[in-house]
Amino acid sequence: DAQEVLELMRHDPETAGGIMATGFVAIREQMTVKETLEYLQVYGEEAESLSYLYVLDEDGILKGVIALREIVVSPFDEHIGPMINTNVISVRADMDQEEVSRIFAKYGFNSIPVVDENDKMLGIVTADDVFYVVEEETTEDMEKMAALAHSEKDYLDTGVFGLAKQRIFWLLFLMISATFTGIIIQGYQKELASVVILAAFIPMLMDTGGNAGTQVSTLIIRGMALGEIKLKDYFKVLYKELRVSLIVGIVLAAVNFLRVWIFHHDPPLAFTVSAALLFTVILSKVVGCTLPMIAQKLKIDPALMASPIITTIVDALSLSVYLYLAKTIYINA
Repeated sequence: DAQEVLELMRHDPETAGGIMATGFVAIREQMTVKETLEYLQVYGEEAESLSYLYVLDEDGILKGVIALREIVVSPFDEHIGPMINTNVISVRADMDQEEVSRIFAKYGFNSIPVVDENDKMLGIVTADDVFYVVEEETTEDMEKMAALAHSEKDYLDTGVFGLAKQRIFWLLFLMISATFTGIIIQGYQKELASVVILAAFIPMLMDTGGNAGTQVSTLIIRGMALGEIKLKDYFKVLYKELRVSLIVGIVLAAVNFLRVWIFHHDPPLAFTVSAALLFTVILSKVVGCTLPMIAQKLKIDPALMASPIITTIVDALSLSVYLYLAKTIYINA
């Protein structure tokens, strides 16, 4: 046990080497089924998992794998050589635990061997190990997307001051960043004072922009987490989201135009607000797909660029567009 702990301490705790178990069943390809079963009776109890048996050479290099089921249903005198699957899916000890979890999701194995740079087997990562990794990573991503600092304690076990500490930094950051929104409004206060009705549409525009940006950022972050979206796919993603934003924006703008016209009987106002809504949706989609990919390029967790930060940026952009259009089109007209 002490040796296993020392082996694990050599690796980053968030890599395959840090979460692996060093107990596994290693056999030689010259063995028969009977010899293998007898070997299991003696050493199998020390293994973390018996789903697979790993074939190593005299230097400990991983050569193949055999499912225990094949051994159990084969005649005692048969050699295991023909049963060996040499097309082994393994992971390097320095592979990030999130990447390991994606490999488990792709292949559905009960365990995966961990090797060093020379393919020498070091241990195995089991599905149970990955379950805890996925739970931990999902919790961290949810906290980042909600602008919360990570905590190892459960909610009911965390004190009031501990919970406040988790939240206050990001709340302060977002509060201060919202100052830009106030500055934009101050820059157009004469226009807003002269046409008060313009202020009534600001919450709708900001909420729509924030929601649209959050929608796309959630999909992009999920796609990157699952390995479906790479940095090289940025322009594909951008082109797709521009088309989506045009469709969504036109529909929302058309409905909004009718709503403002019916309730306010003011076509220029309806056109101004609807045009601002269309541009807001387009901008929010672009920001929502761009920021997570920039974060990944800068080696920052893309989850940090989720709802609160995107909403703050989109609020400032949508407000700028709306008030500029209102001044240019509606008030001057």
